[in-house]
Amino acid sequence: MKVYISADIEGVTGVVSWSHCGRADGNHYDFPFARRMMTHDVNAAIRGAKAAGATEIVVKDSHGNSKNLLVDELEPGVSLVSGHGGGTDGMMVGIDETFDAAILVGYHAMAGTAKGIMEHTITGSVHRLKINGVPSGEIALSAGVAGRCEVPLVFISSDEAGCLEAAERIHHIRTAAVKRGLARYMGECLSPDQTGPMIEEGVREAVLNRANIHPWVPGEPCAITVEFNRSEEADFCSRLYFAKRLDAYTMEVEFDSYELAHQACWNLMAMSSQGISSQN
Repeated sequence: MKVYISADIEGVTGVVSWSHCGRADGNHYDFPFARRMMTHDVNAAIRGAKAAGATEIVVKDSHGNSKNLLVDELEPGVSLVSGHGGGTDGMMVGIDETFDAAILVGYHAMAGTAKGIMEHTITGSVHRLKINGVPSGEIALSAGVAGRCEVPLVFISSDEAGCLEAAERIHHIRTAAVKRGLARYMGECLSPDQTGPMIEEGVREAVLNRANIHPWVPGEPCAITVEFNRSEEADFCSRLYFAKRLDAYTMEVEFDSYELAHQACWNLMAMSSQGISSQN
């Protein structure tokens, strides 16, 4: 049995701000702590998947530059997809139809979620994102990629807001809330000795009961609408021939398949970053 794990960092044990988990530089002085906690939570998920009978596990590092997980400290016998470059599936690079279940570890709530710890969608430049008119975030985007491959998303660990978001979209998904948001950069966090067993047991049960969850795919044709914070971000996105500009801040991509709409969404994100740098 094959299990796929996509791991982000904002929703892992004990992390509540960008100073914890941004990247390896002087502005993010607690980044080593966040890496350890990300590895801790992923290892718990790996143990749970193995306990349920998984014989092959692929882990995708999906935060920032995707070089966060400590590969030498991961549970033995797994493969890690690390770094940036090729690939068109965003935070789900490496998944295909041969997997039996998908798991999200350390994900976070979508942009605009009240009391969602570090709530955002892909980049801080996004004010709102919608899939076929429904407010969505990275959880739905990743669930759709898994669903396109006919793989059920069976488990997520996040804060309470992220877990609720997943449960509203994916019926019967199992969740593990490792913290409760009190504000965007404030939360009540469970300790690692609590979250590790909680994730492990949740994943074990989720994988064993994977037949109860149907793969989720957005309706097709599929439209993804992105409202940026600033018009210069949309200015650069309007250079993409496949993107339609709805107003000063908002771009939309629509394709017959979710696969192409999802790829186009990530191209919007990449182009929007050029708009940010243009003001300099």
